[in-house]
Amino acid sequence: MNEERFWSMIEKAWDTGAGMKSERSKLSKGKLSEEDADALTEALDETIEALREQFSGLDKEDMLEFDRILERKLYDLDRAEIQEFTDGSDDGFLYARGFIVAAGKGYYDAVNAKPKIAMMDMECEDMCYLSFHVYKERFGDMPQSGISRESCSNKAGWPNLK
Repeated sequence: MNEERFWSMIEKAWDTGAGMKSERSKLSKGKLSEEDADALTEALDETIEALREQFSGLDKEDMLEFDRILERKLYDLDRAEIQEFTDGSDDGFLYARGFIVAAGKGYYDAVNAKPKIAMMDMECEDMCYLSFHVYKERFGDMPQSGISRESCSNKAGWPNLK
């Protein structure tokens, strides 16, 4: 498992599910309408289920590495400058970061580079812990990584927090 395969699996999940390529492209450019945003959010259930199905083909090592990459992506997005454009609560901001990753590499890269592209109230709680739960179901307890996906744990992203 590497980042390329990680993003490829997310893209395949979208292709298997609702697709939404045009909407996700608009999202990455900061040009998604409220109506299309609602449709994109509704399509997440199908996409997450398609991703879960792909996990059945992963061995223990790849499953762990998928979760580690996800954890790192969520951690890297854990920044005050991104939170400003998404949601105010700790859990809400985690779920917003879950949405950013679930939407695919294009949106992730766009928000990472230009936080104001992030949309308010776009959340995907399931993405935040999906691979963790599947790993636990299939292989038992997951070894700890030392990185937290919880909000405000990336100290570099929150310079004003003590």
